Amino acid sequence: MPSRSISVGYKDFEKVYRSAGESTIVTLDCDGKTYNVLIHEVVQDPLKNIPTHADFYAIRMDKELKLKVPVEFIGESFAVKSEGGILVKVMQEIEVEALPKDLPHSIVVDISKLATVNSRISVGELSLPAGVRVVAEADDIVVLVEPPRSEEELKAQLSTEAPEAPVEEVKTEKELKTEEEAAKKAALDAAEKD
Repeated sequence: MPSRSISVGYKDFEKVYRSAGESTIVTLDCDGKTYNVLIHEVVQDPLKNIPTHADFYAIRMDKELKLKVPVEFIGESFAVKSEGGILVKVMQEIEVEALPKDLPHSIVVDISKLATVNSRISVGELSLPAGVRVVAEADDIVVLVEPPRSEEELKAQLSTEAPEAPVEEVKTEKELKTEEEAAKKAALDAAEKD
């Protein structure tokens, strides 16, 4: 299908985009024809926070696609809740290959499996729908639990991340005027001695 410009009502588009995202096939009716498309590259108005432009990619249902699918984290980690661990979501989306009919809306990761500090879930441990393959390596980490940081570690991290800026002395107008007058007097005194 050749590129072309179309106009879609804001409310209609927002409703479809909110439910479909960029990884679910939607049907687009245009000039009496129906197309299977993916919504892609949505541009938002920075002031109104509403979409002003979007690309629709027409797809063939018999050809595999490679695209990024969002990761949906569910459950509660015992290591975070009871041991004070820090949950680190390494991947927010995962690139997959699949026929369009097999594309998942999201990949669900159950973090309740993270029972201890330093536990992790890798790509190879994910439950994927039939016909879906992940492009990433099987040992790539999706989510992990780090040990809690002590107060000393936090202070050390903060001191290395943001070195203290040199403190400048701020003077009031009165102090500046007094210094200026003292400098003038010193200059006059020095001139008189010569």
